[in-house]
Amino acid sequence: MVGSDGKHRCFGGQAGKEFYGEYHDEEWGVPVHDDQLLFENLILEGAQAGLSWETVLRKRDGYRCAFHGFDVGRCAVMDDDELEALREDASIIRNRLKIYSVRKNALVFLEIQREFGSFDTWLWNHLGGAPPVNRPSHFSDMASTSPISDIISKALKKRGMSFVGSTIIYAYMQAIGMTDDHLAGCWKA
Repeated sequence: MVGSDGKHRCFGGQAGKEFYGEYHDEEWGVPVHDDQLLFENLILEGAQAGLSWETVLRKRDGYRCAFHGFDVGRCAVMDDDELEALREDASIIRNRLKIYSVRKNALVFLEIQREFGSFDTWLWNHLGGAPPVNRPSHFSDMASTSPISDIISKALKKRGMSFVGSTIIYAYMQAIGMTDDHLAGCWKA
């Protein structure tokens, strides 16, 4: 896909969707090791279930406001009244299960931090080396799961997280640089 700036990208960059191209160029596939950003990305990937990433990305600022800048500790103690009020907030996806999963996932995230020192340590130890590099020719050739996403998904579900199926986790891995899936011909490849 060629953006309005002439760059070949996996996605984004067309007129009216420059924000999507900026996300591709500056964030997608860049390794993330900051726990707060890892939590933010995990929640946003879960919010995408059944929707497009573009929809979620347009609502990211709303999520940041609604969920205290993705402060894990603050999300973990949000009460039912606060979560219910978010069901009326048009700046986020108002699905009840997705909203309540933020608190549940924050509690598990904190548990992993206590056990391993950081979520980053726990998560990236699953990789066992450098992120794999894949260069599919077309988006339709891109994987949607991997053995590692299967393992991480099962581990998070066993601990009690929601919206962490293998497909969501693989998209998360792509977003945070645990796999490099830029298409052949992309300027980032």
